[in-house]
Amino acid sequence: MINNTVYPSVSILGSTGSVGEQAIDVARCNGIRVNCLSANRNVDRVEAQARALRVKACAMADRDAAKTLQIRLADTEIKVYAGMEGICEMVAQFYDENEVVVNSVIGEAGLRPTLAILSAGKRLALANKESLVCAGEFVMKLAEAKKLDILPVDSEHSAIFQALRSGSQKEIKRILLTASGGPFYGMKRDGLSEITVERALAHPTWNMGAKITIDSATLMNKGFEVIEAVHLFNVVPEQIEVLVHRESIMHSAIEYIDNSVIAQMSVPDMRLCVQYALTHPHRAEAVIPPLDLTAVGKLTFAHPDTETFVLLQAAIDAIRVGGAVPAVLNAANEVAVSAFLEKRLDFVGIFDIVTQTVNALPDASRIYSMEDIFAFDGAARSLANEFLAKRGAIC
Repeated sequence: MINNTVYPSVSILGSTGSVGEQAIDVARCNGIRVNCLSANRNVDRVEAQARALRVKACAMADRDAAKTLQIRLADTEIKVYAGMEGICEMVAQFYDENEVVVNSVIGEAGLRPTLAILSAGKRLALANKESLVCAGEFVMKLAEAKKLDILPVDSEHSAIFQALRSGSQKEIKRILLTASGGPFYGMKRDGLSEITVERALAHPTWNMGAKITIDSATLMNKGFEVIEAVHLFNVVPEQIEVLVHRESIMHSAIEYIDNSVIAQMSVPDMRLCVQYALTHPHRAEAVIPPLDLTAVGKLTFAHPDTETFVLLQAAIDAIRVGGAVPAVLNAANEVAVSAFLEKRLDFVGIFDIVTQTVNALPDASRIYSMEDIFAFDGAARSLANEFLAKRGAIC
């Protein structure tokens, strides 16, 4: 409790990841009760978190990990759920009428929990961008039907969400979506062919998980964020301009119809975004250092190089077409990034596998249900793996 404001309790999906750990830190700083946790298979960390926070329940996507955790927590009253079905069942339980659920699960695996959270009528703090990339139309319709706002956790969408307090959605002229440019800003394709996994994981600004760090290096992450922004803020792709901003101080901005630009700035620290989602519509005492603009000195902006970093343009094209095309894009990217991290694919191979897969599934623009989304996701993964096999492994 800070400034006499009592904040709702929270459940955290993906609690062992970067955003999940920061969400726990924010909850502790603000005296927010943590009800539930979930992770994939990191039993040691979840057990430590569960005991320290005295949670009501935990869920592990990996069923063997869930069995191990259940044995470990046998001396407590903490309930343990298993599998994706268990995660969805857990988030449907009510421990607090106004509970907020942070979904920071990595990849398409976070989509089903997003649907379960909204279906249960709970407030969703969304850090899983694939939920909107793969099924944005369905997710937003469900949120509207349940009369729920989706609270964005990504720094860029949090910035836009905050800037919207200065105007209405109808008054948006442009969204200025900033990008760090990643560790290979200024390089061309020939130079990128020699990039190693270790170099790609060295992001210049943010400390993130491996998958999102690679997506940042290819600019696919920024493409995903364009797709997210289209759905979250009900704009068309032409209203979004991506700007490379190396200092990562202005996290995004809105230009309104009167040409006024409202930006949100801070030191680059995800805890601010997490905190704003958990305490919205209130602001809580700072958990991040203050911004010293004199120390920053200057802010620079440039257009991204979409001829080299082709996946940003591929994502923009995908949301323009719509349907399951963004889901196909995401599925192919997950396959390619996984192969790169396992050193079975070179860096520029990520670009090639994704574009080949999207081009091979032209019918993905026609969908009618969530089942279609999942079907195209599976088809894209199979095709991407075929293209990967044809390309041949590297060591």
